[in-house]
Amino acid sequence: MSRPAAFLLSALVLSLASAPLPAQSAKSPLTVEKIFANGPLIGRPPSGLTWSPDGKHLTYLDGGELVDLDPATGKAHVLVSRAKLASLAGAAASETDRDHRDRYNMANYLWAPDAAHLMFDSNGRLWLYDLHNGTGVEIGFTGTASGDDPKFSPNGQAISFIRDHGLAVIRLGSPGTPTVQVAPAPGPAILNGQVDWVYEEELETRSNYFWSPDSKSLAYLQMNEAAVPEYPITDWIPTHAKVDSQRYPQPGDFNPSVRVGVVSLNGGKTVWVKLPIKDGQDYIPRFGWVDRKTLWVETLTRDHQHRNLYFADAASGQAHSVLQLADDKFIDDGYDVSVGQGSIVLADWADGHNHLYLYSYDERDPAATTAKLERQLTQGDFEVGEVLRVDHAQKLVDYASTEGNPLEQQLWQVSFAGERRQLTQGAGFHTGNFAPQGGGFVDRESATLAPPTLRLCAEAGQCNVFWSTKAMESYALRAPQRLEVKAQDGSTLYATLLLPEGKDPASVPLIVNPYGGPGPQTVANRWGDALLFDQVLAGHGFAVLHADNRGTGMRGRAFAQAAYHNFGPIQLEDQLAVVDAALAAYPQLDPKRLGWWGWSWGGTFTLYALSHSDRFRAGVSVAPVTDWRNYDSIYTERYMSQPGDFPQGYKDFSVVNSAAKLKGRLLLVHGTGDDNVHIENSVQYIQKLIEAQIPYDLQIYPRKTHSIAGPDVRTHLYNRILSHFEQYLKPAPAQ
Repeated sequence: MSRPAAFLLSALVLSLASAPLPAQSAKSPLTVEKIFANGPLIGRPPSGLTWSPDGKHLTYLDGGELVDLDPATGKAHVLVSRAKLASLAGAAASETDRDHRDRYNMANYLWAPDAAHLMFDSNGRLWLYDLHNGTGVEIGFTGTASGDDPKFSPNGQAISFIRDHGLAVIRLGSPGTPTVQVAPAPGPAILNGQVDWVYEEELETRSNYFWSPDSKSLAYLQMNEAAVPEYPITDWIPTHAKVDSQRYPQPGDFNPSVRVGVVSLNGGKTVWVKLPIKDGQDYIPRFGWVDRKTLWVETLTRDHQHRNLYFADAASGQAHSVLQLADDKFIDDGYDVSVGQGSIVLADWADGHNHLYLYSYDERDPAATTAKLERQLTQGDFEVGEVLRVDHAQKLVDYASTEGNPLEQQLWQVSFAGERRQLTQGAGFHTGNFAPQGGGFVDRESATLAPPTLRLCAEAGQCNVFWSTKAMESYALRAPQRLEVKAQDGSTLYATLLLPEGKDPASVPLIVNPYGGPGPQTVANRWGDALLFDQVLAGHGFAVLHADNRGTGMRGRAFAQAAYHNFGPIQLEDQLAVVDAALAAYPQLDPKRLGWWGWSWGGTFTLYALSHSDRFRAGVSVAPVTDWRNYDSIYTERYMSQPGDFPQGYKDFSVVNSAAKLKGRLLLVHGTGDDNVHIENSVQYIQKLIEAQIPYDLQIYPRKTHSIAGPDVRTHLYNRILSHFEQYLKPAPAQ
């Protein structure tokens, strides 16, 4: 499967970041305990960064306090003390609730439109906090700890949230005013305005209802999950085990049936938007208000090949098509759309890379208009990442992109006229948080050996640091080397190799640690958690290799679409090409002591590699999908189509069917509370190993979700991974 190393290795250059830090006797070695046992090793950067509506405050949570950073002066002060925040705290959240809040970035507090009040969401209890007198008043209880999605109405006179799967509203200013269920759910299988798991995870939907600009109506998505199969998630810790049922559509199953409706602030009859979508098949990733009388609704066909935008009259529900996008494989999974003041901004990879496009419509009569393409705002051999702010009034878009370096990211601004300017400088990876009306932004910058630094930047470009860390200065971090390897189709594969001390020939075992699946770009000049554990492995004499194969993200449409109907062969081919290139370039690496480990898609990839190659002596698979029929419909069908349309692929690419060919010693890891990749995947795989009489090691984590989060379990998990490679990969092979 491998090509000659002389052909594969096109370049070997310097490390991703600065030169290695000089080794000094005072420097401490990293251990798993130091990384995980006491929280993040670098400390906790400010969380919940939020701009006030008037742009005069930037607030964030730091050490249990709410801090206010004045954008004009750069001075910070405590806005809400630790003691006051503690008094607003509700009951402790469950493992799943904590995981969802972290994984989906659910807000703990919101600014009111008047910029004089805050709303705190404390595990389902809503508090209105008056900044003038420093008092908090409980205004409602949602009944849930996550997914309640509270919002202020635009005029600030009401608060909406999800309760009992329906949409509820509380009017402010009248003590004792009862909560009104404006769109109550008629049964547990109906979600009015609430986001279900599969939309939240795979379409990155963060809200399914929105206030009209005049605060008189709410548009919401109704999800009917009656036909969606249920999966049992069991908690075995209590004496009497408990079971939670999760609606979870698998490939070929019925998806939630969805429709958009408009309801008055006072409740009453819902007006349903009339859309030509297939009931229970097509998706509605995004929707919102064009103006107080008109909605926009984005739809996506189940085959992920057609993305359409509609405008609809809020009073009648009549809708018409505004623009259409299509692809013969699958559309990029960035579904955000910004509509307003006669313009539409969205991202598309029609020209081969993900770029920004500007459309126009007749603002005077949107109900009768179609979109006109005005211009492509960005173009070139780079990817636009997150769109951070669209200012329709000023005709500006702030965004992140890889322009200039495919392994780095900078923040940029482009006008509707197509004039661009770079907002950030300095090698590394920049992410941003912009004031709603312009005037400033936060630049979060990091690099491979440089933990995040947060700066408050004026629109003109002057930036001042307001958070950084020196926590890593006492540790001797080794810089990885970067490899560039040519794939069979001529694509460049980027990789990093971290070497331990010592250069004896053929003495260093090599551990391959890819993700490999669609989406994430793991090889980039940015700080990441993987770096720290890599340092531990290197300290124990292992080399660690990361590579982004074809099928991963941020490298253009063709590179990403290599994963279409190919969930294994092409990815393994690329990883082996990089392994061979590294072995050829670094003779100290031992080709007879190769290991592999990964998480999620990377966990699946571990099992695929160990059963489709005999080169790896040991592997660790964390939370793997072992049968693609077990995973959710939206993600899997985007790349694999439905099982009835691609049966051979589901058979060939599901590692449960190749378990009998497993080579090398396997450690299989799973959390029993995983609502993303269910533990049935590991159970089914174990059954096949038993039938084939193949020994294996197993580590389960009770109640833990896909993240397997927490200082105690993370310490245990990473020590378990380390000891597995020490036992099965470190010893020299028998002669």
